[in-house]
Amino acid sequence: MPYGIDRAHGQRPLPPPSNAAILSMSPLSDEAIRTTLTNVFRDVFDDETLTVTSATTAADVDGWDSLTHVRLMLSVERAFGVRLTASEIGKLKSVGDLAALIARKTS
Repeated sequence: MPYGIDRAHGQRPLPPPSNAAILSMSPLSDEAIRTTLTNVFRDVFDDETLTVTSATTAADVDGWDSLTHVRLMLSVERAFGVRLTASEIGKLKSVGDLAALIARKTS
């Protein structure tokens, strides 16, 4: 029972750190942001071959519709441990814009 109560000792073990906790331990490099974003995109779009660049837009990715956009933004928030406002999200035009926003919020 890794996340349950250890009844023999009456203690609750600590869960492993989240991706956000690991990422927040040091300033994020552009490469770390890019790698994490790629992993988030692959998970949300269920495509392990998906590659995103700073120029990638919704028009470039099959299945990137409004519902998937919401799932993507929530997944990005979780992965990086940040909160994105509706205004910030509305201004994003590309993955590069998203990466820059994440860099600002995590520095």
